[in-house]
Order: sequence, then C-alpha cells, then structure tokens
Amino acid sequence: MDEQLMEISGTIRSVIFQNEENGYTVLRLDMGDADEATVVGCLPFASPGEGLTAAGKWEKHPSHGTQFKAVTARRHLPVGEKQIYAYLASGAVKGIGAATATLLLDKFGAQTLSVLSDEPERVAEVRGITLRKARQYSETFRKQAALRSLMEFLAVHGIPPEYAMRLYKVYAEAALETLKNNPYVLSSEQIGGRFDEADALALSLGFEDDSPERISAALIYEMRYNLQNGHSFLPREKLTAATASLIGVEQESADECLDMLADAEDVVLCTVAGVNAVYLRGLYEAEEGSAERLKAMAAVRYGGDTDIAALLERLEQRQGIRYAPLQRRAIELAAGRQLLVLTGGPGTGKTTVIKGILTLYDSMKIETILCAPTGRAAKRMTELTGEEAYTIHRLLGAGWDREGDRAVFRKNEDDPLRCGAVILDECSMVDITLLYALLRALPENCRLVLVGDSDQLPSVGPGSVLLDILRSGTVASVRLKEVFRQGEESRIIRNAHGINEGVQPPWQENKGDFFFLVRPGGEKLSTTVMELCWDRLPSRMGFDPRDIQVLTPSRLGENGTYALNARLQAALNPPSPEKKEKSFGERVFREGDRVMQIRNDYDILWTRSDGESGSGIFNGDVGTVLSVDTEHELLWIDFDDKRTPYGFEQLSELELAYAVTVHKAQGSEYPAVVLALGKTPARLCSRDLLYTAVTRARKLLIIVGDKGIASAMVDNARKTRRYSGLRARLAGEV
Repeated sequence: MDEQLMEISGTIRSVIFQNEENGYTVLRLDMGDADEATVVGCLPFASPGEGLTAAGKWEKHPSHGTQFKAVTARRHLPVGEKQIYAYLASGAVKGIGAATATLLLDKFGAQTLSVLSDEPERVAEVRGITLRKARQYSETFRKQAALRSLMEFLAVHGIPPEYAMRLYKVYAEAALETLKNNPYVLSSEQIGGRFDEADALALSLGFEDDSPERISAALIYEMRYNLQNGHSFLPREKLTAATASLIGVEQESADECLDMLADAEDVVLCTVAGVNAVYLRGLYEAEEGSAERLKAMAAVRYGGDTDIAALLERLEQRQGIRYAPLQRRAIELAAGRQLLVLTGGPGTGKTTVIKGILTLYDSMKIETILCAPTGRAAKRMTELTGEEAYTIHRLLGAGWDREGDRAVFRKNEDDPLRCGAVILDECSMVDITLLYALLRALPENCRLVLVGDSDQLPSVGPGSVLLDILRSGTVASVRLKEVFRQGEESRIIRNAHGINEGVQPPWQENKGDFFFLVRPGGEKLSTTVMELCWDRLPSRMGFDPRDIQVLTPSRLGENGTYALNARLQAALNPPSPEKKEKSFGERVFREGDRVMQIRNDYDILWTRSDGESGSGIFNGDVGTVLSVDTEHELLWIDFDDKRTPYGFEQLSELELAYAVTVHKAQGSEYPAVVLALGKTPARLCSRDLLYTAVTRARKLLIIVGDKGIASAMVDNARKTRRYSGLRARLAGEV
C-alpha cells in the first residue's frame, strides 16, 4: 500500500449519498470513543451497521469540511444483533425495513445474515414473508455480499475500488472467481483497467511470466494501444516483437498465443497488400464491411430523366453565380452516381457545390440528410447551407448496450435511415468504425456524398478513410483546386494553400488576417498568448474572448495545452468569491470555464432549452461550466444547448479547453485563432498539422512562436504511416 495513505476503521453509522451507477458514496463512519468521520469514495451498496476499514487521505471540502477520501476499502458484515438490525433496518436489502428486520432478529438472532444468505426457505417461516419474497431478499443479499467480497479482494491488492462496479456489471456474482482465474480481464476494454495493474495482480497471484493468459493480454493491449496511433491493424512480426519486448518473453511464445487468440476469434489474421496483418475482430469487420458496401455503391450508375445542364443553368441564375468546370462536374456526378467524394481546400467552393447538390436532389424528389462527425462541424454545416445538419452519433441514435457493455447505434441495416441521400462533411475526421456504422444505416439505394479536405490531418481514431478511398481510384471523385475571389482576398486562405504546396508564407508580412509574432518559446510565448486573448484582441480588434481559440500541436511541454490552459484560466476566468470551483487532481474547474469532453460517454443525460432530452456527450465536444453544486457533488455544463450534470467522480472525462490541440480542433472553425508554436515534438512537426491549424481560423490567425519551427513544418510533407487496409480492399488487393 502507498506509504502516503493512512488507514481508518469503524462502523458505518449513516449513508449520506450514494450513486447506484458508479458506487460513489458519502457516509459517516463511527470510529469509537465519540470520534466520527465523513468518508467519500467508491463504496457501492455501503449500509449502516457494516464495518469499514479505509485507506486514503484527509481532504478539505469547501462546503462540507474535512473528509476522508477512500482510495481502497475493506468492508465487514455487521456482527451482533444491534449492528445487524441497523444494517437491515436501513434498507440495505431491498424490501426489508425496520419492522421486517425486527421480525427476522426475533426469529434468528445473530444468525440472521447467514440464514438470509444460505437458507431462504427458513426466512419464509417468519410471519408475513412468502417464499417468493424470501428468495428475493436472499438474492439481493448475496449480490451485495459478492460485490463486497470483490471490493475486499481489490483492496488487499491495492487496486482502485471503482473497478468492482464494472466487473460486477459484466460478470455479476461470478466476478471475483473470474478475476482470480484470469486477472487480465481487468485490462479488457469492458473494464478499462491498465495492463500494468492487471499484470501486477496476476503475478502476485502466482501466474507465470510466460503464461498464455499474460501473453494474450499483452498482445491485445499492444493492439488497443496502437489504435491511438490510428492503426487499423498491425503487421504480425511487429506485434509479436513489441509484445515480447514489453513483458520479457520469447517472440515464439507470443506467436503461439497469437494463433490461440485467432482460434478464439478475438483477432483476425489475414494478408493485406502482401503484409501479414493482425486485426482486432471489430476493426476487421468494420474495414471489410465498409469496403464491400463502398465498392457496391461505387459501381452504381444512374441515367434518369433529369436534364442536368438545364438544372445547372437554373441554379446559376437563382444564385447569381457561374459554376466553375470542376464544380459543374461534381454536381453532374452527384446526379449520376450513388457514391461521390468531393474534396478541396478553403475558398475552393465546396459549400457552393453542396448547396447545388441539395437543390439537385430536391428537384429529383430525393430526401437528403446532412451530417458531420462533431457537433461544431454539424452546426457550421447548418449555418452555411441553411439546412439542419446532424452529428453522426445523433443521426444513428448512439447508445450503450448494457448487456454487452459497449457502444451501439440504434440505426443499422435492420432499422435504416429514412432518406434517399446523405451528405457527410469533414470526412477526413471519420474513422473506420464510424464510417461502417453510417454505411450500415444507409437504405439500399441511398446516395452518399463524402466531403472533406484530404490535406488535413487524418482522423483521431483508426484508419485513413478519406485518403484510402481517394487513393484506391475506385470511387468517383472531384478535387476542387481553384480559389475564388473572396478567398483570394484572405491571407489565411492564400497562405494555407501555399503551405499545402510547400511554399513558405511571407512570415514577416503582418497585415490583413494573418500575423506572425516571433517568440522563442517558453515564458515569453505563453505570456504573449495570454495577453492576446485577455487584452489585445478584445480591446483593439473587438473579439469576444469566447470567439478566440488557442491551438497548439501538443498537450505536454511548457507551451502545451496543460500549461497554456492554466495561464489562460487564470487570466480569463480568475478565482472569485462569486464563482464556485472544484479541484480535481491538478485541475480546477470553475464556473464560467470552457471545457472539453475527452472520451465518448453514451450514458450522460442532457436536456435542451426547448425540452428535448437525450444521452451521450462525445470526444471533442466543448461546453461551458454553468454551476458547481458542492452540496450534491455535481458540475452542470452547457454543450451547445445540451445542459448536463457531471458527478464529481466523472471529472476525469473533462479538460479545460481555452487551449486545445490541433487534432482536437479538427472539424471546427473559429472567428479568431491563436496558434502557439513553441518547441514541438518531431512527430508533430508536419505540414498537414500546420495546414490544419491555419484553416481553423475564419477571420483572424495569429501565430506566436518560433519561425524556424513554422518553416520546418512547411518543409516536412512526410505523413505518418498508418496501417490500414481499406485502400487495398477497395482496389481488390486483398
């Protein structure tokens, strides 16, 4: 146990608050000699009368005073009739209250709990209790006993108690036995523990260094870890070598266990463009299924009775424009193909083409749905087209399958969307799993138009969807290149196209909407960024601080998001007696703060101002902290009119968002962008990252940093290789 943790023991006197979903509990502990403590932590089903030994630390709560925050805990069933009565009378066992507790104790005395657990038929001997009720009482009690035993086991081995609830949800009363038989279930996707936690537990229980369970878990860990690098699969030789090195076993042993995983259908082995590929089963199904559907759609041609030339003439007259040749070509292909890819940089008229395609489909009586990967991208699409756009998650009815404990979409081949066409914007952000979910939900004859900028960064998730489709050469596509007059007047747009072609912008030419302020990095760079957001841009150029977004390549370092957010929070939303706040680890969340959700959470409930309600807040969603409710341990946040409560135990899902990484800003556009370019890791010093950052700015871009780093990024056209098989599958190379 950590030497910094201290231990307290006693009997639970009362439970003040308990969240049944995650086990978060606030209770009063009687420690004897008239000494009491408020204990908080993950203590599911805690009830008065139970004994509790907790290890943790004392903390000062702003409203409730001194509390003991339990990191691990051991719980003991009540001993003696007085404590047993307190336990049962509290409602710990559903259906049993004070009156029934008295009857049970009168009948069984100190043996009440053992009878309740092991002899439910004897409970039915008590007046007023039927055999059905007795069995229900016994089932509830055994469930709680199983969870208690599980928590005690975790506590002994120094494992955080929150895993107990997750294990119990998946394995029910068999959770403890399952964990003892294979501790590596702790690091499974369903439970979410770290591999090193599971590995330490397994080795302490006597598992051998080269046990099949250990090697198999390490292989799966390596696969999942590399999803963060965008890989859909890994070459077999690289995977087994990395795994063998990670846990210190022979590569031959890793190969043998990999074959065992393939036999169990946990992974899929196949050859992709000459590479021996290893896929997690879900990713293989997503890639293979996407390729099959895209190939089928790409082969469909339409004749039709629509006079496209005449329609284009009417569109031009109505909009007072003249379509460029490539724009006309895109609209013609949208009429004649089931699948079309439209790409182009800023100012090339993608929105004009989308509007033209919408009018085309309307004239053809084709009902069209607009969608985008993120809420901000969907909102921007709505503003530009005048038509409602949805996030993909909202469109598909994202939810959570509690039985399988995984994300699911209500819309699929069994319950498809009701439309004749879908236009998906910001396609470069879409990973292979999200594409597959959308394709599964399309009606058989539905048209699909994929729109994006193929020169931007690829998706955060696995795959290279847009690039793979284009490189396959099997799908009709149009790449818009001409920058129109309005775009030519913007130095942001001109310089973005120049950067994309490897041309160094005139960095010293500070005018219009594009500026470069030379700062070597460190303190000077951070101070300049803070002053721009807090004073110079609002006072001199009239920008609302809420319309200014700071971007940076990295989360870490002296000019990364962590450091910049601390400076910007202090300047833009400083502490105040009028503003409540909540500390969580090294972060402080304060009323008025700009925050970002950092993982998909399908369970979070939200309500809009018009009364609409739903669930799900997703990775990259940005909101504002409305209030900090210390009494009920809640943070209320507004995500673009989705008002939702976060329990304090959920705050690990949030980060401050005054500064965000360029990757996180994909799909968003801001009135003003301040790009901090200090010391940048080599892997992030790339042309596509700089291009993506520049194209996030709509009215003003100010780059603050090292000109040498900016120039190096322009010169570096190398793209990080992703292991993805979609291109090969579309091209028939698999």
